[in-house]
Amino acid sequence: MMSVFHVGLGVFIALVFALLLVYWYVRDITQKRHTVLRNYPIVGHLRFFFEHLGEYFRQYFFLGDREEMPFNRATRAWVYRLAKDEGGMLGFGSTYDIHQPGALLFVNAPFAVLEAERLPTPPLAIGEGYSGKPFVGRSLVNVSGMSFGAISKPAVQALSRGAALAGCWMDTGEGGLSPYHLEGGCDVIFQIGTAKYGVRDGEGRLDPVRLRELAAHDAIGAFEIKLSQGAKPGKGGVLPAAKVTEEIARIRGIPCGRDSFSPNRHPETGNMDQLLDMVEWVREITGKPVGIKTAIGGWQFMHELVEAVNRRGLHAAPDFLAIDGGEGGSGAAPQALADHMALSILEALPRVVDSLIESGLRERIRVIAAGKLVTPAKAAWALACGADFVNTARGFMFSLGCIQALRCHQNTCPTGITTHDPRLQRGLVVEDKAERVAAYCRNMNKEIDMIAHSCGLKHAREFRREHVRIMQISGHSEALNRLYPYPPLR
Repeated sequence: MMSVFHVGLGVFIALVFALLLVYWYVRDITQKRHTVLRNYPIVGHLRFFFEHLGEYFRQYFFLGDREEMPFNRATRAWVYRLAKDEGGMLGFGSTYDIHQPGALLFVNAPFAVLEAERLPTPPLAIGEGYSGKPFVGRSLVNVSGMSFGAISKPAVQALSRGAALAGCWMDTGEGGLSPYHLEGGCDVIFQIGTAKYGVRDGEGRLDPVRLRELAAHDAIGAFEIKLSQGAKPGKGGVLPAAKVTEEIARIRGIPCGRDSFSPNRHPETGNMDQLLDMVEWVREITGKPVGIKTAIGGWQFMHELVEAVNRRGLHAAPDFLAIDGGEGGSGAAPQALADHMALSILEALPRVVDSLIESGLRERIRVIAAGKLVTPAKAAWALACGADFVNTARGFMFSLGCIQALRCHQNTCPTGITTHDPRLQRGLVVEDKAERVAAYCRNMNKEIDMIAHSCGLKHAREFRREHVRIMQISGHSEALNRLYPYPPLR
């Protein structure tokens, strides 16, 4: 009796499976959207299946350690080791090709700095003499802007706690101030995006009452007016509807469950004088330093900025410029802009610093650099170019456990960093990841100083362009101070 039942069940299952195949076949040959499926019904789905898996097979099996984009396996492994406090040691030799054009080399001193001669890298004040409460940056490396919404609650909590342990600042990104930014007790830079999230009135304009309320937080050390970021210059922020939860909507002051698009610029700043008016207005209301974040597409921005500041007076200058390279990242950006808009930080940063030197504003305006500067060597290069600080977002995402799944915009991040799915967030243990965030920051600073000592410098703020060489296509390296000569002092 049981055998007859099993046979009948098997026949039923086979019949259902056959009917499904017939349905699948008919659907494929009658649909008009996919040519492959119309010509090769059923088996054509294998093409899409393998195409989907190809990205992950390449990442783990086929690409070399130095080939993958946006960050290769060797770079990610370096960051992971720093975050796990395992040191940046390797054996037998480096896989970094120092003969490749663009390779970064530092000029070792014949007499390196002894342990007893080394000095701690000094902190640097921002806005001193021009704001009521200057902000002191204690760490060379800091957490770049990542909005609550683009990243998850446990990610923000871990970054806040880790930043406090390491003594670095955390930029809120344009998504407003959440309780999770404050709970760790770190220094915070509040970013004012084009949509004024967190500081907007009922009509979406910048609200002075809300600015004063935020400035009352001792943790907020400075305000940053965001013009653009490297991943999408000329395009405002994008937060897909799936990531606009009730809490995020409340913090931002926007409708829940709907796509959130920021304007592509601040409506009230159509020229440089209006931008500087906004800088002065925010600084007057808050009493704290105010800077500008922007990507650089050419030299017009800096020419207009320095001309306007010298015409209006030093009080009108932004207290800092956060320069983002065109290789910068984002949770969601149009590919046309991410691939082709704005200069790389490799070209933008030295040009910005040169403009400040030529105009006599270098001591007035601090410079923060960002754009794939996730390793100590890249950060040291930025300091040698003239940056005062380095910001990184994706470096700290790696320290949180990011595996570069490239799903930041889909709310399906497998590591819980860029998703609001509680099931996926569960994997991100705040206490553990906070320690890794702190370790990454501390080890970045430590290894930047190590490079400085090998160059014969007592601390990292002594880096100059002559300490760096860049490999050229000819096979010979060129000193950075010859590629970008320092302009004469004004």
